[in-house]
Amino acid sequence: MSVRRLAEETVQPKDFAFNRANSALAKQWIKKYPDGRQASAVIPLLMIAQEQEGWVTKRAIEHIADMLAMPYIRVLEVATFYTQFMLAPVGTRAHVQVCGTTPCMLRGSEELMAVCREKIHPEQFHTNEEGTLSWEEVECQGACVNAPMVMIFKDTYEDLTPERLAEIIDEFEAGRGDRVTPGPQVNRIHSAPEGGQTTLQKELLVKGAAKPASKPAKAKPAAKAKAVSAKPVAKPGPVRLAKPEGKADDL
Repeated sequence: MSVRRLAEETVQPKDFAFNRANSALAKQWIKKYPDGRQASAVIPLLMIAQEQEGWVTKRAIEHIADMLAMPYIRVLEVATFYTQFMLAPVGTRAHVQVCGTTPCMLRGSEELMAVCREKIHPEQFHTNEEGTLSWEEVECQGACVNAPMVMIFKDTYEDLTPERLAEIIDEFEAGRGDRVTPGPQVNRIHSAPEGGQTTLQKELLVKGAAKPASKPAKAKPAAKAKAVSAKPVAKPGPVRLAKPEGKADDL
């Protein structure tokens, strides 16, 4: 795993505070845990801070450490361990996370990265000139069946071609990202086969209840036959082996 460090002090804000809505949300998360266990809320609070600021700042880590009565280094350890936390500024309108693991790679993720290099920045974790877009390569994001795919903030965009990803990036850059429908970008529903349903297309259930079949007539019992006592059968006695003829053959 690569070393992850906070962004340079030159880009760090001077302070941090949750807005009113996020402050109430953070307190709700803290209340979920018993007294003395408030540190368990550290990951949710870091996620809330990232959603508010776009990335996790040093001041946000300090603020969360104070809220949870945790040493600063403990919150820093969590923030730097999980790659879901952005430790440097990312695009304000879109941060494109391109899956580069085997299924997506075999389906063309390298071509998607080439689009990001061309339209956003040649290097990962760098924004475009306007600061609105950024990108990075990530590990599996759980949509292998619809590879290749990318994640932008919390939404996934699947079954991508380089041309379609370029269109999506243009929409986000223009501030119209909310108009792009997430999920598969081809003619499929979720992970169903492309082109629509191919089985179970006929109606299997008939309207109305079917009449129960008539019960078969009971068969008359057969006349009882007179019991005949069986004759006793003599049990065979022990079988004696006949003495072999000729001389013994000593091998």
